[in-house]
Amino acid sequence: MNRWSRSNRSPSIAVVEALVDITAVEVIGDYRLRLTFEDGTVGEVDFRAREWRGVFEPLRDPAYFARVAIDSEAGTIAWPNGADMAPEPLYDEALRSVAESASKIPPVSSTAT
Repeated sequence: MNRWSRSNRSPSIAVVEALVDITAVEVIGDYRLRLTFEDGTVGEVDFRAREWRGVFEPLRDPAYFARVAIDSEAGTIAWPNGADMAPEPLYDEALRSVAESASKIPPVSSTAT
């Protein structure tokens, strides 16, 4: 049974989110990351509009935010204070960035030579 098929025990319940670990992270600007996922997806996630509260409050400092690293045991990104983020919404945001980038690529003209 794949991750997208219905459950055998509860046929009315379908799996909604794929579980895809983050395997690499690159800081590409203040509050912007390029994430690579285990399925090969590479996308950018922009955190500039986020409000950092609680355990995430230290991330208000761009230098601290840039200390992000991979937590390979959890399959996600984390910071030195132990703050981490669920990979599923990050995957969704990365996919959106890939789709938005693809829509900005001008079509290739097909001129005969």
